[in-house]
Amino acid sequence: MIAIYPGSFDPITNGHLDLIQRGSRMFDRLIVSILRNDAKEPLFSVEERTEMLREVLHVYPNVEVDSFDGLLVDHAAARSATVLLRGIRAISDYEYELQMALMNRRLGPQIETVFMMAHEAYSFISSRLIKEVFSLGGNITGLVPPSVESRLQARLQSKLKGVS
Repeated sequence: MIAIYPGSFDPITNGHLDLIQRGSRMFDRLIVSILRNDAKEPLFSVEERTEMLREVLHVYPNVEVDSFDGLLVDHAAARSATVLLRGIRAISDYEYELQMALMNRRLGPQIETVFMMAHEAYSFISSRLIKEVFSLGGNITGLVPPSVESRLQARLQSKLKGVS
């Protein structure tokens, strides 16, 4: 059984990693797919996010990383995936994810959406919040992999140099 875990992963958090670890045990193959959406003005390019994901996911032999644009159900069909894995942190996530799951079911009825509850230690983490807290000088140790924290630090320093 092949599953796709889609997202922006800008940057990957320990909450994402928790879902990937658990998902890798549930499915024969798990494809972590980065959505190419430049309208969101990402901090990291798709290539950088791919590198970060591969750095931390190499320990899972049945997990691979790719990227896509367009409809998720089309991407899933092209990769022979029959499951979409989505994380739920709070009730507000559920409302949005339910809408997406129902639309995906309408567009690709052969593809199921599986919701996985976030581990309570990571239920408040989002990539957006990580970037915001970090840019304001907050401590994000333990919320992202150390290699991602290093990249965030380098990115922040390069932005500060560009402002000077």
